[in-house]
This record gives sequence, C-alpha cells and structure tokens, in this order.
Amino acid sequence: MYNFYRLAGITAISLGLIACNDKSEEKLALDTLLQKASYSYGVDVATRLKQQGIDLDVKALNTGIADAYNDAPLAMDEEARIETKTQFQAELREVLAKKQAETAAANLVTGKAFLEANSKKEGVITTASGLQYKIITTGEGKQPKDTDTVTTHYVGTLIDGREFDSSVKRGQPASFPVNGVIKGWTEALQLMHVGDKWQLFIPSDLAYGPTKRSELIEENSTLIFELELLEIKDPAAANAKPAAPAKPAKK
Repeated sequence: MYNFYRLAGITAISLGLIACNDKSEEKLALDTLLQKASYSYGVDVATRLKQQGIDLDVKALNTGIADAYNDAPLAMDEEARIETKTQFQAELREVLAKKQAETAAANLVTGKAFLEANSKKEGVITTASGLQYKIITTGEGKQPKDTDTVTTHYVGTLIDGREFDSSVKRGQPASFPVNGVIKGWTEALQLMHVGDKWQLFIPSDLAYGPTKRSELIEENSTLIFELELLEIKDPAAANAKPAAPAKPAKK
C-alpha cells in the first residue's frame, strides 16, 4: 500500500490548496499559476488513484483535506482513522486480486483465440514453443547466439493494435544480451540473421506471463513486435568500459 500513502500525501498537498476554502458552490478559478498547478496535481492524483483501482468518495476526501488543512475539528479520531484505513486496504487488496485474476483469465482466452486464427494466415510460422513469426525482410548476416549482445529496432503493440513501446519513435536502436530479454525474443533472435526484419506474435508465457508489466501490458498479455536485427555487437566492444578522459597536457 506504499503507493496509496504516497498518493494520499500528494493529494493532501495539491487538492488542499483548492479545497481549503470549502466553497464548492463557487466556480473554480484557474487564473494564477498556483491555482492551475493545484488543479493539475489534482487531476494527476485522481488519475493515478483510478488506475490503481482505488475508488474513494470525493466529497468525503475533500472534506477531510479541508478539515486537516484548516485545523478544523476532525470527524474521526486517529484510532478510528487507522482502523478504517486498515480495513479498507484489506478489502482493496481483495478487489484488486480478483480483478487481476479476471483480467489474466480473459487475456489468456483472447490471446489463445488470436494466435489460433493468426497461425492460419499466409506466411505465419509457428515454432514448437508456440512462438509465431512472419518474415518481412530477409538479411544475409550472421545468426546471434544466446550469449551475444545485439542491436535492434522494434515496435511493440498489443493484439488490438495499441502501441506500448517503439525504439523507432525514440530514434535510438536498443542493444541488449540475447539471453536478457523475454523468452519469445530470445528464441526469435537466435533464428534471425543480421538484416532480418520479422513480425513476432508472442504468447503470454513467452512474454511477461501473469505479471502486469504496465498499464497497457496487462496480466497474460499476448504481444506483437516488429523486430529488426541490426547487428551483433563485438564481444570486446560490448564488454568494454568507457575510456577515461585524457588528462590535460602539462604546460
């Protein structure tokens, strides 16, 4: 619950600047930098709370902030507040666990259906592990080993087309050990040659499995990557430490 307390602290700072006058009927003024910043922080905090599945009574939240900020008599003593938050957090954990389990199960079903249909499409190859790939461009270079470090360009999307990462958009190729990435990539890279560009369709068990990686990459997500193998880095260069700057010449 670290994030809850952290966000609650931010809430008290940001929303308190707005709620301290307790005049909800008045139209909110957003004229000064302080007012605009306070409102912006409030939006950020509420968004993060919702993303974490924390559903609070906004009126009670604002009243608590205003009372504490204005040193007004509190409606609950400290013992009652601690007991209430402990109970609320326990219920919240149960709700989140149930939601995660439901999401994981649903994603397994949709992912399996997608891969089954995708396997019948022209040009799609399925390996023994369940990894699927389609060759876009064929290169003539070497194949990397699992101990190699490679440089790639990639674009990652979900099966519904939403993009979650792209080295291409960043304009910066990514380098990493072949055995230091998700299983689907480790397998695919060792089948590729330098210069190849493939489209990968990676089952959840070869990606991040039941772990929620981000707001977009949920539990048991099937992932799609367009992956281009640019080079296999020379072992000496991959392991080399940056050279120390030259010392200024003596005068």
